[in-house]
Amino acid sequence: HYRALVHDNPDLVAFFQQCTPIEEISKLQISSRPARRKSGAKDLSSLRAIPWVFGWTQSRFLLPSWFGVGAALQEELDADPGQLELFQQLYQRWPFFRMLISKVEMTLSKVDLDLAHHYVRSLGRPELREAFEQIFEVIAKEFVLTRDLVLAITGHQRLLDGDPALQLSVELRNRTIVPLGYLQVALLRRLRDQNRQPPMSEAAASDDGRTYSRSELLRGALLTINGIAAGMRNTG
Repeated sequence: HYRALVHDNPDLVAFFQQCTPIEEISKLQISSRPARRKSGAKDLSSLRAIPWVFGWTQSRFLLPSWFGVGAALQEELDADPGQLELFQQLYQRWPFFRMLISKVEMTLSKVDLDLAHHYVRSLGRPELREAFEQIFEVIAKEFVLTRDLVLAITGHQRLLDGDPALQLSVELRNRTIVPLGYLQVALLRRLRDQNRQPPMSEAAASDDGRTYSRSELLRGALLTINGIAAGMRNTG
């Protein structure tokens, strides 16, 4: 299921490049290696693992950490509905399975599909809008499936009910970085619009009539990336 989305969907690369700040992440001075390998191609094979996860995390999808889990569990349940009881027993008795489900539960709790959809609607190019909406629907459907099955296995009413301290911490951090997400989208949209303009165009006008240079817009975008990473406590 993961491979069908990531490797077999021809629009996924464009979706990732446009709907996450991956290109801007590559300009952050936070690692010893560039975001892409020196292949010259802007495809998934040239992208390193850390920026791949970082991009999805910034846009609140966190897709690599949970996508496909629900489909795999549901396949087992479709073959034998009684497997749910086995999953529940494994969660209680087998540390490996409990840790696996707990990690998925934690990352699901950090997903914000409303904000993620805002990235898609605001940053996706108009000619790819329909294809991007279809990709988003696939992601949203898998999220709901995975969340519901994780709750069924753990017996929780809400994600992270088994760890109230972590639940509160995640909820507080999720709320505080929502404004940063909307600010990041606004900055990325202005920056990318300006990057598509002729080189002689030095600044982009804002809603309040002020103009900002490309370097100022990029600096603002990079600050939001740092802020969201700090709030999420995840990079890649």
